[in-house]
Amino acid sequence: MSDKAPRGVRLVIALAGRRNAGKSSLLNALTGQETAIVSDTPGTTTDPVAKHYELLPLGPVTFYDTAGLDDTGDLGGLRMKATRKVLYRSDVAVVVVGEEGVTAHERAILDMVKGLSIPCIVAFNKTDLRTPASEELALCRSLGAPCLTVCARTGAGADELKRAIIDAAPLEFRQERLLVGDLISEGDWVVCVVPIDLAAPKGRLILPQVQVLREILDCDAVAVTVKEREIEAVLAGMERKPALVVTDSQVVMSVAGDVPYDIPLTTFSTLFARYKGDLPSLVRGADAIDALEDGDTVLIGEACSHHNVADDIGRVKIPRWMTQYTGRDLRFEVYAGHDFPDDLERYRLVVHCGACMLGRTEMLRRINECARRGLPVTNYGVAISKVQGVLDRIIAPFPELRAAPFGLMDG
Repeated sequence: MSDKAPRGVRLVIALAGRRNAGKSSLLNALTGQETAIVSDTPGTTTDPVAKHYELLPLGPVTFYDTAGLDDTGDLGGLRMKATRKVLYRSDVAVVVVGEEGVTAHERAILDMVKGLSIPCIVAFNKTDLRTPASEELALCRSLGAPCLTVCARTGAGADELKRAIIDAAPLEFRQERLLVGDLISEGDWVVCVVPIDLAAPKGRLILPQVQVLREILDCDAVAVTVKEREIEAVLAGMERKPALVVTDSQVVMSVAGDVPYDIPLTTFSTLFARYKGDLPSLVRGADAIDALEDGDTVLIGEACSHHNVADDIGRVKIPRWMTQYTGRDLRFEVYAGHDFPDDLERYRLVVHCGACMLGRTEMLRRINECARRGLPVTNYGVAISKVQGVLDRIIAPFPELRAAPFGLMDG
């Protein structure tokens, strides 16, 4: 079911355009449901409207209906800002053109989408009222955007648009991306170390742990799940060595001491750093911890908002461990949710969460934006392993890092 899929693995498709271009009607036509409110009054959609949908063969996706990018006034400016935020985290954009045709507004939207390197499709809507001119089609195609004609009122062209969205989807949505499957083989034993702390949801495991466990089972391997206090005894009682041990980053130092060096070891967060982002970049970003000075500000990036707990990993533990490791008087600021600060230049380092609630496109866009501003970025698991002195060992299982100049491997 598309509603059950984790938000961070869904393809995000944004419908953008001017007010009254028919975006809401087109969303309803694409999903076959009355998801969005439809009216002839311009500006009916004020906040982005999300609709989960199963778009085969891609699987679960999220369509976003957005406010018009030609809105006016102070409130209209806020609506357009919300639309741009949705576009920033989208994997595919559908620019909907109404009966006014391609104007400066549509050109601006296309330029914005192109600047974000988002695959784009132009949907000429309301073709029962107007046929797009050849010059408009040529203009859109010159910008690398395929063009389709649709009529949201009758549903004409909706299936063709869905096929175009499937074709435009980034490669990782059309090819399976692995968390741990390329590190293990059928029949292998994998030990997962899962501490139960205040941050763990009652009666459940956190999402990275669940996804790793599921992939181990999908690979026809054997998953053994233990708490950190049991790892030494479990390893001693196993008939053969596990192919891999995966631990929660918060206990990586103690687990590393209990797991022999001839057993590969990594963390859930490091697996997600590779799955959702660019692991080599995040490992290089961790080196910036050594260069921090008194008074430097570190941005803690959280992909989701949550209630703070007494010993919160991002707000309490990582700042404490980094301060102890560097011996510096550091400042830490937390930025939570899908937004990312505009003034990145004032930070010396970004330490990002595992991004289990972000799509890979959005996480890569954040990494690339930091790189464009000359700002190093790492993630929770990599940073924790760095300051605990076990990073070389934690990244050793990954083939793409074995020849990289990250220092000598432990052991």
